[in-house]
Amino acid sequence: MVERDDGAAFGRSRLQLSVRHVDPDHTIIVLAGRFDAVEAMEVRERMTRADIATAKHLVFDLTDVTFLDSAGLAVLVRARQDRLRTGSSVSLIRPASDDAMRVLRLTQFDQIFTILDDQARETT
Repeated sequence: MVERDDGAAFGRSRLQLSVRHVDPDHTIIVLAGRFDAVEAMEVRERMTRADIATAKHLVFDLTDVTFLDSAGLAVLVRARQDRLRTGSSVSLIRPASDDAMRVLRLTQFDQIFTILDDQARETT
């Protein structure tokens, strides 16, 4: 089930979403579960809210993402494109799931995104 950072659940899904604002310019979006076509629309909608849309630097914490498909990847690409237009950035924290990491490698996302190790969770 996707959960907004305010704790309200929506959708019939298995993805958890929480948002941590490090400072006004840096936001961490923590995802856990399946990041697929069912979830992508909800995540994309959540990213249009001012608290995320205005953040210059986004980090997607994918540590607990167990599955990733093209719709989930499209959300990441869109976030990157939006930030690049303004000189900002998007980084990813490496998924622990070998399957999810394999998708990032096969699509060469590991070449276009900065991918951080999970130790970045504590320092980001």
